[in-house]
Amino acid sequence: MQSLIGTGVALVTPFKKDFSVDTEALTRIVNFQIDNGIEYLVVLGTTAENATLNENEKQLVIDTIVAANKGRLPLVLGVGGNDTRSIVAELKSRNLSSFQAILSVSPYYNKPTQEGIYQHFKAVAEASPLPIILYNVPGRTASNMLPSTVIRLATDFKNIVAIKEAAGDMVQAMKLIQNKPEGFLVISGDDMITLPMILAGGSGVISVIGEGFPKQFSEMVRLGLNRKVEDAYKMHYQFADGIDMIFEQGNPAGIKEVFKTLGLCENIVRLPLVNVDDNLAQRLNDFTKNVN
Repeated sequence: MQSLIGTGVALVTPFKKDFSVDTEALTRIVNFQIDNGIEYLVVLGTTAENATLNENEKQLVIDTIVAANKGRLPLVLGVGGNDTRSIVAELKSRNLSSFQAILSVSPYYNKPTQEGIYQHFKAVAEASPLPIILYNVPGRTASNMLPSTVIRLATDFKNIVAIKEAAGDMVQAMKLIQNKPEGFLVISGDDMITLPMILAGGSGVISVIGEGFPKQFSEMVRLGLNRKVEDAYKMHYQFADGIDMIFEQGNPAGIKEVFKTLGLCENIVRLPLVNVDDNLAQRLNDFTKNVN
């Protein structure tokens, strides 16, 4: 999956002051990514606040992004959850013709065993007409998909082509990179360790901060992939404080504050999320203006 090498971004869902989906702002954000060098777009991931979107709103987000993209970049659709049967049903019923792959999170809240995780993704793989990117994010799911389980899945199912690895654990990431089947992609899901993961043999990132600073962050990733180590780390350290700040009071509250500064959308999130406080808003505003 060469189209998944480099920088993908997990798109936000912008809201109007009445909390309805702001399709004009979403179109602006899509064009901002494309104009500034992002390699692919991830639709309806965690950053999209998909847990608070109803089915009609999800379809509106999909339709808006597909229309704005106009086939210019590969699109990845988030299809995941903790009820295996409902995910299988969605994969069989949803029109996936505009997408190149799906991103599917390891089941959350239920806390399955490693065998349960394997059986879940076995069912997903057998149902999916598209390649699958596994998503391991223990901080949200309360369970860690171990490298042995990932390698087992990647070996057994040829349509499982990549993992978005967001455990924040470089040793775990290196074990994945060391033992993965040929052609399987290990994609960083942690902005802060994107560059070391790439230099260890990873394939890129699905990023949050890259959405706010697509030109600079995607350039850092390309420098890393091309082994321009000193130049890449120089850019990384320009972003380090900003990465901490955008997650300090929750995602996507931080990145939406960056978008407000850039004039792309309002900084509105849906409960139970709340806006960043005034202190963090000012720091993000200063950081954004400094980077740009």
